[in-house]
Amino acid sequence: MRRCMISFRWFRALYALGLEFWLALPLLGCAFWFTTSVLTDHVLSRPYGTTTQLEADTQLEVHLSVTVVVIRAEINQQQGFTKVEVMTKDSVLKKLDFIFPVTDFNQIEATIAQELGLSRENVRRLVRYQVR
Repeated sequence: MRRCMISFRWFRALYALGLEFWLALPLLGCAFWFTTSVLTDHVLSRPYGTTTQLEADTQLEVHLSVTVVVIRAEINQQQGFTKVEVMTKDSVLKKLDFIFPVTDFNQIEATIAQELGLSRENVRRLVRYQVR
């Protein structure tokens, strides 16, 4: 009887402090965590079929029509590449940057002409070289 009285006093003290509410929160938190982890595991383990496949290895070709003002080509012969900077008259696209793995003047002009869709004569007239 004495033991029951002690536990009753203990419960009454908890009730007076409002701790019966706070003691239930860890149980509710554990139940919420368990339920959401089961649901998350179920959703993430479901196989999803895709209707279209992604192609990550293809490159996108963009054709631009811009008015080229000047082409600056900086040839780095030691490392074997040419950095090309194309300045345009377009209000939206002011500058284009390219890096080509060639250092020969004829190859550079041919590559720039192919990339910009210009004739080699126009490229030769617009390009300014700097050799490093």
